Amino acid sequence: MEKVKLRILYSDLRPELEIIEKELEQAVQSSSHLLNDASLHLLQAGGKRIRPVFVLLAAKFGDYDAATVRNVAVPLELIHMASLVHDDVIDDSEVRRGEPTVKAQWNNRVAMYTGDFMFARALEHAAAVRNPVLHEVLAKAIIEVCRGEIIQIEDKSQLDQNLRSYLRRIKRKTALLISSSCELGGLAAGADPATVAHLRRFGYFIGMSFQIIDDVLDFTASDAELGKPAGSDFLQGNITLPILFARDDEKLQALLQRTLGEELTDRQRLDVVEEVRESAGIRRSKELSDRYLQKALRELAALPDIPSKKALRDLAFFIGKRKF
Repeated sequence: MEKVKLRILYSDLRPELEIIEKELEQAVQSSSHLLNDASLHLLQAGGKRIRPVFVLLAAKFGDYDAATVRNVAVPLELIHMASLVHDDVIDDSEVRRGEPTVKAQWNNRVAMYTGDFMFARALEHAAAVRNPVLHEVLAKAIIEVCRGEIIQIEDKSQLDQNLRSYLRRIKRKTALLISSSCELGGLAAGADPATVAHLRRFGYFIGMSFQIIDDVLDFTASDAELGKPAGSDFLQGNITLPILFARDDEKLQALLQRTLGEELTDRQRLDVVEEVRESAGIRRSKELSDRYLQKALRELAALPDIPSKKALRDLAFFIGKRKF
C-alpha cells in the first residue's frame, strides 16, 4: 500500500524522474567494470528518490527549466547514495532494501572507493550549473553529511547521550540534504528569496520528521518490510530516538545496557525489538516527528498556491505517516 501511495504522489513527475534515473545510470559509468557493477548494484536496488522529487517540486515555484533542475537533482541523489555506501561500511551492514550491500557483495575497500567515486561524479555533474550560490549550498551539504557520519561514529554505543546529540546527528545525516534539495530546486528556478527560505526550512523540518520515522520503523516494521533485520540500528550501536525515550523505563534501560553491543540471537534481537515497540519510546518519537511535520506545513502555508504546493503537502504527510 505504501509503495502504491508513493507511485500516485510521483505520477505527475514520472517523465522527469525517468530521465533522472537514466542520467544517474550514465553518471556512474566508468572504465572500471568493478566500479560500474558496484555503483549499479546500489542504484538498481531502488530507493524512494525523495531528494530529486523535492528538487523538482521546489523548482515549480520559479522559472522551471528541466535541464537545469536535473543538473541539481542528479548530484544530490549521487551524494545521498555515496553516503549510504559509506554508512554500510561504518555500520558493517550486510543488507539494504532486501539486497546485499556493496560491502557485503564485494568488500569494504570496494565500497569506500565506490562511495568516493559517486561523490566525485556528483561534483562533475554539478559543474554544468553556472550559479556559484548553488555550488556553495551543494558543497556545504556534502560537508555536513560527512560531519554527520563522523558524529554517528563518535556517538556509537553511547546509551547516555542526550536528545540534543541525537537531533544534531540526524540534522546533518538526513535533514540538511533534504533541506538543500528544496533550497536548490528553488534557486535553480530563480525563485524569489522569501520563497527559497520557506522551501529550505520546509525541507529541514520534513527531513527531521523523515529520519525520526525511519528510526521508529526500525522497531515497528517487520524484517520483510524493512528489507533488513528489525532493530538493526540498535544492533550496530546506533542510539536512535525510540531508545533515548525508552531508556527512561528502568526495567527497559537494564535490558538495553545488557544487550547493547552484544552478539544477539534472532530470538534475543526480536525480544529487544518487542520491548521497545511496546514502550513509550515509540509514542513519544512519533509525537516529536509530528511536531516537525506541523512546522514544515506552516512553512508550506506561506508559499504561493500552485499545484506543487499540494504535492509537497501530500508528500510531507506520506513521509510523516508512512508505515515502512
